[in-house]
Amino acid sequence: MFSNYIKSTLRNLAWHKGFTLINIAGLALGLTACLLIGLFVYDELQYDKFLPEGEQVYRVYNQQTGEEGGDFIASVPPMFATTLEDNFPEVEATARILMLTFSNNSLVEVGEKQLYEKGMFLVDPSFFEIFQLNFKYGSPEKALDDPSSIVISDEFAERVFGDIDPVGKEVNINKSTLLVKGVFESNAKLHLPVNFILPMDAAQIPAERMKNWGWQQFYTYVKLKKGADPDFVLSKFRNIVKQQRDPEQNKPHNYLPFFQPLEEVYLYSSAFKYDQNLKGNITYVKALGIIAVFILLIACFNFVNLATAKSMQRAKEVGVRKAIGASRGQLMVQFLLETILLTLISVVFAAALTSLLLPSLNEFAGKSMSFNVFTDPAYLLLLVGLTLVVGLLAGIYPAMVLSGFQPVRVLKSAVVVDSKVGKIQWLRHGLIVVQFALSIFLIISAMVVYKQVSYLHTKDLGFDKDQIMFFSMRGDNMFGNYETFKSELRKGPGIQNVAIGYGFPGDATAGDRVIVPKNGERVHQSATLLMIDFDYINTLNVQTVAGRPFSREYKTDADHAFMINETAVKDLGFGTAEKALGQTLLWPTWDNQDSVKEGKIIGVVKDFHVSSLYDKVEPTVLQIYPGANIKVAVKMDAENIAGAIAHVKEVWGKFSPDYPIEYIFMDDNFAKMYTAEDKLKSLLTIFTGIAIFVACLGLFGLAAYAAERRKKEIGIRKVLGAETSSIVTLLSKDFLKLVLVAAIIAFPLAWYAMGKWLEDFAYRIDIPIWVFILAGAVAGLLAFLTISFQAVRAATANPVNNLRMD
Repeated sequence: MFSNYIKSTLRNLAWHKGFTLINIAGLALGLTACLLIGLFVYDELQYDKFLPEGEQVYRVYNQQTGEEGGDFIASVPPMFATTLEDNFPEVEATARILMLTFSNNSLVEVGEKQLYEKGMFLVDPSFFEIFQLNFKYGSPEKALDDPSSIVISDEFAERVFGDIDPVGKEVNINKSTLLVKGVFESNAKLHLPVNFILPMDAAQIPAERMKNWGWQQFYTYVKLKKGADPDFVLSKFRNIVKQQRDPEQNKPHNYLPFFQPLEEVYLYSSAFKYDQNLKGNITYVKALGIIAVFILLIACFNFVNLATAKSMQRAKEVGVRKAIGASRGQLMVQFLLETILLTLISVVFAAALTSLLLPSLNEFAGKSMSFNVFTDPAYLLLLVGLTLVVGLLAGIYPAMVLSGFQPVRVLKSAVVVDSKVGKIQWLRHGLIVVQFALSIFLIISAMVVYKQVSYLHTKDLGFDKDQIMFFSMRGDNMFGNYETFKSELRKGPGIQNVAIGYGFPGDATAGDRVIVPKNGERVHQSATLLMIDFDYINTLNVQTVAGRPFSREYKTDADHAFMINETAVKDLGFGTAEKALGQTLLWPTWDNQDSVKEGKIIGVVKDFHVSSLYDKVEPTVLQIYPGANIKVAVKMDAENIAGAIAHVKEVWGKFSPDYPIEYIFMDDNFAKMYTAEDKLKSLLTIFTGIAIFVACLGLFGLAAYAAERRKKEIGIRKVLGAETSSIVTLLSKDFLKLVLVAAIIAFPLAWYAMGKWLEDFAYRIDIPIWVFILAGAVAGLLAFLTISFQAVRAATANPVNNLRMD
């Protein structure tokens, strides 16, 4: 019996070659898209899952409270870890990681090798108690007890030492000699981008400084004992934090601590400030997952429509089979077997396409995903399950339709009286509506994402970021003679201006507080601090809207002057830019927190963006502060960039010959901020195209079904003189109505979904009406072209053949 099913199935698939080819193409393409998206989503969900006892680990973060907003801050004070360790028996261990605000790469020297490396972490000795990484060489025990020790990753070790055990060997990091105590195995699924680890003692931070409740520069992790209630610990911890008061205003700090489960750190931290770790975006992961479901549904619906389109051509086969004794159950098994076999062929093609396209996806996404069904049984089981699920999902309805034909009716006449099927014709039409509603939804989403990403790259940021070479200063000679260094740089061909400071757009900035004296009180205000020099404003072409920029002609500008932006005018309560001029500001200096710099506001600059458009422009204070001069921005002529770069390298060699120069252009630095959005735009465009193509295949099937069902009507109309155009209109109008219904369904859903996505951006586009009109028009045009192919084919057929009785 089963062998007969197989023979019959193969015969029918071979007999209907066009039907089989279209079905395999639609299913294989849809399944390929689902597999690629599924691999990507699964990979994103694996971060930090490999760590033993990771379910007991939490990252401590702050949320800003009060009138200033609800920003999430990834870095916290050093006292958080100390307090948790000393006051809570539920805590097994805590570990702090010093957030290196200056974000310089580290110069690594081993023998003759000299290279810059990212990923230097200063950590507490308890780091490896929480992050239980496997060691290739050495041991985590006491590896961080000595301030001159270093633990490195195996990838880093191979780059600098080659294929040997480096434990006990020396490595120079930023001209300091350290001894390698261990080598841990790198894992791409760790959210910490760590290359080498130094003990916290290597930073030589004063003990009093580590007792500070306001210095928020540490990533802090806490590991609770098994069975401990994190909510209970957090509640008690918050009570302690609230007792820490501002020393001048006697008010609690306006930050509320939270515990973030380790497995959520990577995907749920996209909105966190001062977070330099690897970050995904759960919104994008969910969106891609939904798109995969959409494409799978469209592919299944496409099969249903194509199968029902062919149902009448197989009506007599059903009638003969029933007349000789076949039961409906046997026929359903036959037709389901056909569907499952066709799905199996599609899955095989999809697996081959996935293997072929995965290297390109890995390169595009910066991943190392694998898909080998021969070495990983899980993938084989996945494909088998996919075959059965998709086969049953796509085949159950056509099997019920085909097995339900009445043998008397189909054998009496050439025309199948599709009465029973006609009663549920709305289902087939409903499938087309759903397919195109999903397709229109994706078209709108793709266009909105494209417009927002274009806006991110082209919005006026309030300063000139083009042709600006940007690099860090290195070496004592350069730091000690930075004015001479600047002067030498300006002498070069093609160099317009040079600025030195800390707090350039697109780079690390300082979050601090300033004090505004008002009515005998001192009002504290959080602000972004930009430590600049006299040439910063002109180099970046930042616009001054009131007062004047810093000038060397005014001796007090260096020590007793501030500039602020327009947002600070409002937030500091000055009313207007003109009224802000001459107002007094105070700032507790970094050199000594007991020392306060007092100065007047001499100018107000137009708001400009120092970070991505995810973040609002914050109140910003600019000041001359040579102690923070660590970065250099060189403005160049567009016509002579090569000559300017060569001159910068030459001057660099004079001032810092022991360090190689490492630079980037500021516009490239800003472009990197939106890498995730650029990738989303590309992926959404590709998968939207796939969804539309597969949906059109389904419409093609329904159009073929309609043309087949109405072929005698078309023949009569042709005999009576009907034009081809009128027949095309006759067959097209009903389907275009379905597309219109689909658009009506898709428009509000897309408007809501994309509106929610845009809320993540502080600066965003308004969704224009024309996006919806264009999406509907594109879907309608594609539908019309798809239908017209079948309609023209039916209209140009010989009417005698259509009217002849079979």
